[in-house]
Amino acid sequence: MKTTNPTHLTVNERKQIMAHGIHPEEVLRQLMLFQNPPQTIILDRPCVPGDGIQVLSKDDAEHLIQIADEARLSGRLTAFIPASGASSRMFKSLLHFFTESSAMNRARLQERARRGDSDARETLLFLEGLQRFPFFEDLKAATAKDHHNIEEWIDQGKIGPLLAYLLTPQGLDYASLPKALIPFHRYAEGNRTALEEHLAAGDEFLRDREGICRFHITVSPEQQPLFEAFLQQAAPRLEKLLQCRYEVTLSTQRKSSDTLAADLDNRPFRLENGRLLFRPGGHGALLENLEGSGDIVFLNNIDNVVRDGTAKSTGYWRKVLAGCLVELQTEAFQHLSNLTNQEPGSRALERALGFVTLRLSVPPPRGLTGWTERKLQGWMIDRLNRPLRVCGVVQNTGEAGGGPFWVWDTSKELSLQIVEKAQVAPSLDQEVIFSWSTHFNPVSIVCGLRDWKGQPFNLAKFADPGAVFIARKSHLGQELKTLEWPGLWNGGMARWNTVFVEMPLSVFNPVKTINDLLKSGHQPSNKEVL
Repeated sequence: MKTTNPTHLTVNERKQIMAHGIHPEEVLRQLMLFQNPPQTIILDRPCVPGDGIQVLSKDDAEHLIQIADEARLSGRLTAFIPASGASSRMFKSLLHFFTESSAMNRARLQERARRGDSDARETLLFLEGLQRFPFFEDLKAATAKDHHNIEEWIDQGKIGPLLAYLLTPQGLDYASLPKALIPFHRYAEGNRTALEEHLAAGDEFLRDREGICRFHITVSPEQQPLFEAFLQQAAPRLEKLLQCRYEVTLSTQRKSSDTLAADLDNRPFRLENGRLLFRPGGHGALLENLEGSGDIVFLNNIDNVVRDGTAKSTGYWRKVLAGCLVELQTEAFQHLSNLTNQEPGSRALERALGFVTLRLSVPPPRGLTGWTERKLQGWMIDRLNRPLRVCGVVQNTGEAGGGPFWVWDTSKELSLQIVEKAQVAPSLDQEVIFSWSTHFNPVSIVCGLRDWKGQPFNLAKFADPGAVFIARKSHLGQELKTLEWPGLWNGGMARWNTVFVEMPLSVFNPVKTINDLLKSGHQPSNKEVL
């Protein structure tokens, strides 16, 4: 059933929308966004050291660590980790050949690799390094249980049965697991998953005076029991090893944050039974989960983890970022107190303006010379009384993802933003500016989520509601359009105060594909005894 009016909703559809926890007017707003997509952002220039990116001396870093340690010991720090992502992307190349043909073998893979097939090359690399993966012994045990010899399969180039035991319920069933629960590293005492490595690293930068490390982890609703069961056995083991205690809370992306799918004519996409199709609104929908997660909160990707041997460097830089945030936040709160509780004189206004422009990189308002002191006071209170984030950035080595830029907003104001390629206008000048970027966002962000009176910010007030993503997808072979909320660290934080700090590339060790685990940062060193 199709309607001529793209915003028409039947009585039953309105009931379905309400049952989903969404107001019908919000759905109509989403449909209008499909018809009239928001303007893309306008890049002014990439941030570089000395112009939007701070480069800290060793003495500066050590000073900030002392500040961070005070906040850490008092229990103000929490790690927020989105962990609802499936591992299927990690195994994309392997799944391609497994679903194509269970009879696939090494000889056929080699032939396809010679013809330039990247999936074939990735699968061959996986097979060549198979015994170096932390889960090899588990895979070997799973095949042996059914009286198979995995070494013979490897020697004979039998790909199909090997992948079946790795990816399906016949064996380890890794294709259905969340990425957080895939073993990433091997140690003498056993394997550690990505989630366990995050928990272990927390001992370095989260532990308070009582030995408590706090985490908030977002998971998919269907996987929550699996995470709860996993944490029940993993947390006590790490607590005993590290002599700490974990406080871990879980939350799920709310159904009310789902968005309506549209057909290619921007009308509500309707299933065969006539019901509307809703889809998850992307990681930007986690803004509400972040809001209630704590006071000073680290935001990191689940797949960017390191082994124990290099965890101290990661913890060092996370504490540097936290110290930078606490120092800036303390000064911002003092200015807010002065501006709010007393009649500020010109010197107080001048000091506050200097802090906003120099320390927070907020350009002064246009026409400032004609402003009254009262108007300037109001502007500075508005600029200071916002969530604050300090974002670590690393040198760009060609990784896909966003980076730090100076951006013009719809009010013709410049601000510091993390920008993804998909946000950039498809014009030559904008694409050239994006290509000039020297730094990359590894998602190592620390957030100040409470105001100067200690109350949690309403984070939705500081998002750019127009910074949505519209993408083409399909459902059962039918093309459709989807809408994702402003990205968690893109449009979702567009109106925050933002500071960029350069970090060494060594803190960035993502695992986007399974073969990333073969890189040196994820392999045991020669000194380790396994």
